[in-house]
Amino acid sequence: MKEAEIHAMAKKKYRATTDSKHSLPVAANSLNRNFSVNKLNQFWVADITYIYTQEGWLYLSTIMDLYSRKIVGWSMKNRITPDLVIEALNMAIKQRKPSWGLLLHSDRGSQYASYCYQVLLGKRGILCSMSRKGNCWDNAVMESFYRTLKVELIYQKKYETRIEAQRDIFEYIEIFYNRERLHSSIGYNSPEEYEKMTIVA
Repeated sequence: MKEAEIHAMAKKKYRATTDSKHSLPVAANSLNRNFSVNKLNQFWVADITYIYTQEGWLYLSTIMDLYSRKIVGWSMKNRITPDLVIEALNMAIKQRKPSWGLLLHSDRGSQYASYCYQVLLGKRGILCSMSRKGNCWDNAVMESFYRTLKVELIYQKKYETRIEAQRDIFEYIEIFYNRERLHSSIGYNSPEEYEKMTIVA
């Protein structure tokens, strides 16, 4: 490895984001790994991940439309509170204006089970679905997005501040991932291109 100038990627710091040890009500797994969708704003998936900086952890909440794989809502904060996921949801609602009956799937963490988050879902006519306890495969598409984000961006950088990380993540999502990155699951189009093709059709 030394002669070939190959370096192993160091194991990254781990930070848990799912707090399922709570007494809040949880929803059934209505999505049930049905990741094949035939129209926009039918099924969304949501999750939280973390990014290490020299200032401390930065938490990222995202919402994806399963039809196009586009990130339609996101939020970044230095604390993992219900406000983190509520801001991402409000952004997605404002951008997409979904009809009543949309299904939104997440894990069963306390942020998603919180009263304020559930009230917002109810007011917007959004149906709630949650993964089974400790089963990451129930939200595999979003897990795949986070893996891609970290391999293509986060693991290549060493962030001194949260602001620096936020700037890079914003550019990755809004400029590269949604508008340029090709996805095999949608015919090697970018999410933005795929949605335009759908609207024209």
